[in-house]
Amino acid sequence: MSNERIATELWVNAQLRRFSAVGTGAYLMRKGDTERGTVLVRLAEREGTRILTQVRDLNGRLTWMEVKDGAVLSNEDADAYVERAVNRDSDLWVIEVETRNGENPFDKEIVGL
Repeated sequence: MSNERIATELWVNAQLRRFSAVGTGAYLMRKGDTERGTVLVRLAEREGTRILTQVRDLNGRLTWMEVKDGAVLSNEDADAYVERAVNRDSDLWVIEVETRNGENPFDKEIVGL
């Protein structure tokens, strides 16, 4: 397992530019630790919001976990979840991505934890 990783701020900025280049609405909602912060993603869709959070798999690689088993949350419930997550981890980054069907906009697999 390698301890090398790209700084979170650089990764987030690259993702926001990637979304912009393809016309997908993506917004930085909260900055966390520039080097080591993890990322929480709000997937805004018509029915509500799904949330993905970064986790490490058993091999130490970053992947995504669906919060609340991938359930679509009301905006109020999603806001409350994000607030609790930020209270637990002050280094957390939060981005919001507009999506039509809640698909994961990243190449990483979603793990079921």
